Amino acid sequence: MDTPLQTIAVVGLGTMGTGIAEVLARAGREVIGIDVSDAAAGRAVVALEASTARAVERERITEEERRNTLARFRTFSDLQAAAGADLVIEVVPESYEAKQQVFRELDAVVRPETIIATGTNALSVTRLAADSEHPERVLGLHFFNPAPAMKLVEVVSSVLTAPAAVEAVTALARELGKEPVAVGDRPGFIADGLLFGYLNQAAAMYESRYASREDIDAAMKLGCGLPMGPLALLDLIGIDTARTVLEAMYAESQDRLHAPAPILKQLSEAGLTGRKSGRGFYTYAAPGTAEVVDDALTPRPLSGATAGREVRSVGVAGSGTMASGIAEVFAKAGYDVVLAARSLEKAEVAKARIGKSLARSVAKGRMTEEAREATLARIAPAGSLDAFADVDLALEAVAEDLEIKQQLFATLDKICKPGAVLATTTSSLPVVACARATSRPQDVIGMHFFNPAPAMKLVEVVRTVLTSDDVHATVREVTTKIKKHPVDCGDRAGFIVNALLFPYLNNAIKMVEEHYASLDDIDAAMKLGGGYPMGPFELLDVVGLDVSLAIEKVLHSEFRDPGLAPAPLLEHLVAAGCLGRKTGRGFREYARR
Repeated sequence: MDTPLQTIAVVGLGTMGTGIAEVLARAGREVIGIDVSDAAAGRAVVALEASTARAVERERITEEERRNTLARFRTFSDLQAAAGADLVIEVVPESYEAKQQVFRELDAVVRPETIIATGTNALSVTRLAADSEHPERVLGLHFFNPAPAMKLVEVVSSVLTAPAAVEAVTALARELGKEPVAVGDRPGFIADGLLFGYLNQAAAMYESRYASREDIDAAMKLGCGLPMGPLALLDLIGIDTARTVLEAMYAESQDRLHAPAPILKQLSEAGLTGRKSGRGFYTYAAPGTAEVVDDALTPRPLSGATAGREVRSVGVAGSGTMASGIAEVFAKAGYDVVLAARSLEKAEVAKARIGKSLARSVAKGRMTEEAREATLARIAPAGSLDAFADVDLALEAVAEDLEIKQQLFATLDKICKPGAVLATTTSSLPVVACARATSRPQDVIGMHFFNPAPAMKLVEVVRTVLTSDDVHATVREVTTKIKKHPVDCGDRAGFIVNALLFPYLNNAIKMVEEHYASLDDIDAAMKLGGGYPMGPFELLDVVGLDVSLAIEKVLHSEFRDPGLAPAPLLEHLVAAGCLGRKTGRGFREYARR
């Protein structure tokens, strides 16, 4: 297997196969495209012509390079065309029967030393290899969609795979400008193994009518910086494909988090498989397009909707980073803000922190010095909650401790005027428990901002069973006025973002515990294969392992799902005082400042 992989056959010219063929042809490989459908082969040629034409327009390649690339790509309808290939990559539908048929035919066609790679992300590479005449040459080569853009390639070995085959395709991946990550054979590998559990939970969340599809997707994009929301991503991947991957994952893990949400089966069996069919969680202008069109589930403005209460002044309780950030947001939006801490000195330190933040905005040209001074003038520091007597909205951002918050709400109940809206920024505690500490639970609501508050656009608006309609309307109106995006959710652990984010983070830790992959490989896989701004271990260390553990415990306590139990490794690190960047050590070590 020392022969360079110069001639490569791609079997299956759907979206993924076409993308892989383009990557190979542009990298100077002779590419044999094979598909039983002449139409699919024709579409692949047209797609390559169009993409290379765009590359010429953008001056990324020359016209001569384009002609050479097109000349290197030939299409056929018979597997006999693969006879001279050094490597065959199959990308046919996710079915053992379909893939095994391809493997049997290839055994009779290709040379004994030819490497055969499967593009599966759900089926067992070992099982496919075992049915081959030469299992030592079979491995997995999992590209991500769109293949020309996505940098990650998972190189999957079975217990039967020869090291030389792995070395050859790993070298090829690097020559293609990709980042190869070596993984063992289990459903989903790294990236999809973490991604599909998260997608499944998002589908279940939508199915339970906890939140709308639009709010779930907006929450994960704006709250986590993801390129797509989970339901839109399921439509792109294909709901039938996602169901197949989850079935394979559940068969191995027996973890309820991997058991496909019933809605995935219902949509699949109805032929509503996502973009490719023109309808899935969303409705599209036509099959295969990305343009979402309105349907019966699209939110519409409510005629005669409940009017909110007037809010001119806001009280923010707390002196930490979140309290300062929230006070800055309201003051910039033109509200008079009372910033109350346990002492006037602490409140003035918090205001000074806001002043520095605004100065940075001035230095970057985002606001004028006059606007900075006007914003600061709207913030009145106070050493007692008594200063909240006349505010229209009182919002607490104190320690994430239920007893502390309940005491604070009992105090606000005595101080704040009738009709004032009382809000908590909790990320994991029950809002209704704060409400019950007052004599006016109908006036209490959750406003979960994300850190850093001035930059993050999302606010989760958390309504309890006791919250009045006009209080809910008030907070939605105010959230829009401060230029944030409100999403509605009920009062249950984790709300939208943390309920979807932290099980994913917990599963990443379990992957390390099981010695399946390293921290670096998992972080790289999620950034390069999933488009995440940070890998899970980078994010855990930033959030704080103690904070993460507390949220995991709340989720596990609320939903009682064994799969949500905090990973022992997380508990051990917290017990050892390794809390992430703030202590200099978490999953990784950091230089002390």
